[in-house]
Amino acid sequence: MRILILGAGQVGSTVAESLVGEDNDITIVDTDAEKLRLLQDRFDLRTLVGNASHPSVLEQAGIADVDMLLAVTQSDEVNMVACKLAASLYNTPTKIARIRAANYLEHPEIFSADNFCVDFSICPEQILTDYIYKLIEFPEALQVLEFANGRVSLVAVKAFEDGPLVGQELRYLRAHMPHVDTRVAAIFRQDGSIIPEGSTVIKAGDEVFFIAATENIRTVLKEWRHMDKPAKRVMIVGGGNIGRRLAQALERDYQVKLIEHNKKACERLAAELTHTLVLCGDGTDENLLAAEHVADVDVFCSLTNDDENNIMSALLAKKGRARKVLSLINRSSYVELVQGGKIDIALSPAHVTIGSLLAYVRQGDVAVVHALRRGAAEALEMVVHGERHSSKVVGRRIDEIELPKGATIGAIVRGNLVIMGHHDTVIEADDHVIVFVINKKMISKIEKLFQVSIGFF
Repeated sequence: MRILILGAGQVGSTVAESLVGEDNDITIVDTDAEKLRLLQDRFDLRTLVGNASHPSVLEQAGIADVDMLLAVTQSDEVNMVACKLAASLYNTPTKIARIRAANYLEHPEIFSADNFCVDFSICPEQILTDYIYKLIEFPEALQVLEFANGRVSLVAVKAFEDGPLVGQELRYLRAHMPHVDTRVAAIFRQDGSIIPEGSTVIKAGDEVFFIAATENIRTVLKEWRHMDKPAKRVMIVGGGNIGRRLAQALERDYQVKLIEHNKKACERLAAELTHTLVLCGDGTDENLLAAEHVADVDVFCSLTNDDENNIMSALLAKKGRARKVLSLINRSSYVELVQGGKIDIALSPAHVTIGSLLAYVRQGDVAVVHALRRGAAEALEMVVHGERHSSKVVGRRIDEIELPKGATIGAIVRGNLVIMGHHDTVIEADDHVIVFVINKKMISKIEKLFQVSIGFF
């Protein structure tokens, strides 16, 4: 696939990194020559320095021949203009724009074919806000990801020394919980992955991904670890786009405090947030955190634009006995360093949001994509089409399907029915199949497996 990416920031560079090794022809445009040079040194792609909203620049980038335009610059207006030009001058098949301003998102008619011609809009800040909200709702989890319009959830938990299932074989889970159907999709132990089988024994420190109907998530979590008390008190550092959105989402159901260092921003936030206590101060001020009773905080979220400040404030909060701390970190190298240490969860905005873009890029009918393990693995919701003679999966039991080694089918959604993916489960046309892939190199094989043969048409 020929893909033109506008913007070499965190989102654009992460998308390029994810797609460049998958037989895609990538060109990326940005005004920052140094960012482009670094990308070109690391990956096999084309780069072009220029303004992404100028027709001459788009022409030089080869927009006349691309299959997809990903406009993910920092400017909503540049992204929308680029999509309009791509549609009007070059008839580009698929146009995706990053949109940050709520004013635009509140008026979806702006993106129609009669206006800016944006086929799909994504708001990374809102995606990240929803993601953090789920982590607060389930404080025991490392990740909570939804499929099939929220009917199925994939949850990652860390197995602790005294956890109920540590030292037990996986088959014990089914025998112990016959009333709830769940499936372990993958296990990561240290730097490696383990294909889960009935005889697999859970060890302390394992990162376990299990899948279940969303309504059963809390029940299953109780089996994996001693349940924490529900979160009630949340402290947020940083009143930018993400911090403000999160406070708005939480403030009616939680006790929320928000710390922002900019006085004018504090005044604006205090006017917008009706049930949040807005504090003007420095999130790395240990005395301020102590004065605001950080020891009583259930979830501490450090969400400024500065990685170092986020790390420091989260570490200070943990030192001050906050129960769970989350830190927003843009540099992937920092994420690897701090994840799983004193900081409970290190969030990479680009890795959280990339799934929304990948769903449009993947071959076949893909409804949802979630990046896992900081982009190393993926979970996909594939929509099955065809009949037994035209499909490699329809009418076959899961143990008859030639899945690449390391790929597992976690669950199937059939209408309103959620079915766990056991060996004797038969796939039917129109099923939504949730596939867990521990290595991204397998993605192309999964796509081909679920594609309908040409004879079907």
